Amino acid sequence: MEITETGFKGLLVITPAVFNDSRGYFFESFNKEVFRDAGIFFSPVQDNESRSTLGVIRGLHYQLRPYDQAKLIRVVEGKIYDVALDIRRDSPTFGKWFGIELDSETKKQLFIPRGFAHGFSVLSAIAVIQYKVDNIYNKSAERGIALNDPALGIDWKSGKTAPLISEKDQKNPPLKKADNNF
Repeated sequence: MEITETGFKGLLVITPAVFNDSRGYFFESFNKEVFRDAGIFFSPVQDNESRSTLGVIRGLHYQLRPYDQAKLIRVVEGKIYDVALDIRRDSPTFGKWFGIELDSETKKQLFIPRGFAHGFSVLSAIAVIQYKVDNIYNKSAERGIALNDPALGIDWKSGKTAPLISEKDQKNPPLKKADNNF
């Protein structure tokens, strides 16, 4: 497993060793000891999966403390453009975002520490995304930031595809007006 820093404290790209043969492939998507040895203390308590179609943009989602979550994101089928926005007020990268294409071919993953908002856009006909989280979902702590906040300038890589955004996500405030206790 290769772990690559992104320039954002704690935000890491994880490239697993994939073993292919005539039957298919095998890889470890998570190994607590490997993570711990790399200084990543992550104990998942919930597994989530979503399926979306081309043009869907989800996010930017997070939960307020004490229900905040670290996430390990991977694509089971298809391709997405994954975005993590640093909302930790004391961070030198506060208000900046990192984006990466994740797909089912390379099996790269993104580890997102607590204190980030997360979102993605679907770049393939369909995408199935799985993510492990280290804290249980809490509806009352759920928050979001506007996907199109001009202060952020996120390019969701959707090209000419019309974006499909939930009504709920369309109502999210810009970062400067979002609830934030980080």
